[in-house]
Amino acid sequence: MNNPNQNYWEGNWQNPRYRRISMEQANSIALQRVPGHIVKSELEFDDGILLYEVEIRTDQGLKYEVKVDAITGQVLRVKLD
Repeated sequence: MNNPNQNYWEGNWQNPRYRRISMEQANSIALQRVPGHIVKSELEFDDGILLYEVEIRTDQGLKYEVKVDAITGQVLRVKLD
């Protein structure tokens, strides 16, 4: 008998099979763009795009939000928070 949760997970956007890069890789990509310390990183589904949102605090105390495409690894946006 199939587990009903397995079917839910199969089509869920958080299923790892939909990602091509890991959170660690996304963090590294974001830090290359904005050097500093990662405050938070999470996987999101935004406007039909699976992405990692990485929040970085610089040594100067500024906080940036870097969005990295979870499939291509491309930086989609860098925003000062």
